[in-house]
Amino acid sequence: MTAKQVPFWERKMLAEMSEAEWESLCDGCGLCCLHKLEDEEDGSVYYTRIACKLLDLQSCRCSDYAERHRQVPDCIRLTPAQADQFNWLPATCAYRLLAQGQPLPDWHHLVCGDPDAVHAARISQAGRMLREGAVAEEDWEEHLIFRAG
Repeated sequence: MTAKQVPFWERKMLAEMSEAEWESLCDGCGLCCLHKLEDEEDGSVYYTRIACKLLDLQSCRCSDYAERHRQVPDCIRLTPAQADQFNWLPATCAYRLLAQGQPLPDWHHLVCGDPDAVHAARISQAGRMLREGAVAEEDWEEHLIFRAG
């Protein structure tokens, strides 16, 4: 295989990727857009099934990605410079995997060519999330789905 044939995510460091390459790493699972709770005692992060108000509950894509920071000021922008902090992302996340030197999974759209494979593999919570506001914040603990890490 020549260098041209080796996929960009296997031959480039995160910081070397173009913005388009970086953005294409997102598998569309939407998990980073779920609200999380942090255990005050040990710092563990737990994902809830409560989705950001902008997340489409079926496609797992942001409904206003370009303006998300205006509408949700605390929306986190992932950058290569933060790669050492990606431990709060799901273990299946391409950004986290590549930052840890791991390969992309077979279901990742860049590997298999199917953007819906993330849903077929049940990595996403498509159809299993609740809209922000549907559950009182004090009841979010009743909707935990997994611990990050």
